[in-house]
Amino acid sequence: MADQEGQLDWDTALEALARLYELVDRQARALAAVHKDRICCRKGCSSCCKDGLTVFELEAMNIRRNHAGLLQTAKPHEVGMCAFLDEQGACRIYPSRPYVCRTEGLPLRWIDQMPDGSPVEMRDICPLNDQGPAIETLDLNLCWTIGPVEEALAELEAQCDGGRLRRVGLRELFAAGQR
Repeated sequence: MADQEGQLDWDTALEALARLYELVDRQARALAAVHKDRICCRKGCSSCCKDGLTVFELEAMNIRRNHAGLLQTAKPHEVGMCAFLDEQGACRIYPSRPYVCRTEGLPLRWIDQMPDGSPVEMRDICPLNDQGPAIETLDLNLCWTIGPVEEALAELEAQCDGGRLRRVGLRELFAAGQR
């Protein structure tokens, strides 16, 4: 619920985050179905699950609320890989995984800027999923466009934290839970 200044409380923001995740998951599943012959990602495939990822405070709060026991009693995966991986390389917080993890493996596209300020489209895909048509030749609707969901997340974060945008390292969640 929004207060007089239009600020959301964290519970309302977390409900909105859950709806955003549902939308992302539906769209990601549809894209994965289109690319089913090229996408090799399966449970335990963790080559994209690197250390150093940060998430908005809202996503960190979602993980804290849904995985408090894990954060308090378990140890993070060794440095170099995502702290939330188990010994077999599977995600221990999969239902609550952050947005960035929900689109891994898909052909990605985004708009970057050249040194002269002109826009240029960039594309990337996990090297394990590179078989098939060159991603540069794919229709733009067959790629996950980076930008809109990040903007929605930033807006949600700003609405519940006085306009501040704070990032939290995934590994830091364990450190905070083990104090």
